[in-house]
Amino acid sequence: MNLNSRLFDRIRVKSAPQAADPVVVPCNHPGCKAEGVFRAPMGREREGQYFSFCKDHVREYNATYDYFRGMNDEALAKFQKDDIVGHRPTWPLGARRGSRPGPEPSDETMFGEARVSRRRGVGRKYKHEPRYNILALKALGALDLDARADEAAIKARYKELVKRHHPDANGGDRSSEEKLREIIQAYNYLRSNKLV
Repeated sequence: MNLNSRLFDRIRVKSAPQAADPVVVPCNHPGCKAEGVFRAPMGREREGQYFSFCKDHVREYNATYDYFRGMNDEALAKFQKDDIVGHRPTWPLGARRGSRPGPEPSDETMFGEARVSRRRGVGRKYKHEPRYNILALKALGALDLDARADEAAIKARYKELVKRHHPDANGGDRSSEEKLREIIQAYNYLRSNKLV
């Protein structure tokens, strides 16, 4: 390395900043002239604010410090309840429509009548009508079934279609092998989602 290079002449080095005189904080105890090295919290309603005390006065302050001084039993119970959630506002989850404020639809309206009749089971063809998602309906369609099919009907239809489309049942003919794969995939989807 050539220390006489002109590149080294252009390097500028910042001088180290001058250390400022340390700020001396006096003790907050009345009449004390010592340095306030130790911090002590100011109390409730003044979070994040601190007194500065010397060693003797911080011991005295800590011995008499009580965060809950002046609170009655009700206020203390409320504080404990709010402390469970970190003193943040909370709202109930999954509240039903009946517990929320607002007008309920009247029975005279079309939607009100539909709600009342569904609650009582009026107007339904089947007692237990299962609800399927789109993929489950597609899988049922591959088995040539509709949304009203129950577990027993799905199993029976699956066995019937496998026997019909299996190459061994067709004398080794593999022309319906793709249909068989589709049927097996549809049944496996229904089974993995605990619909069968």
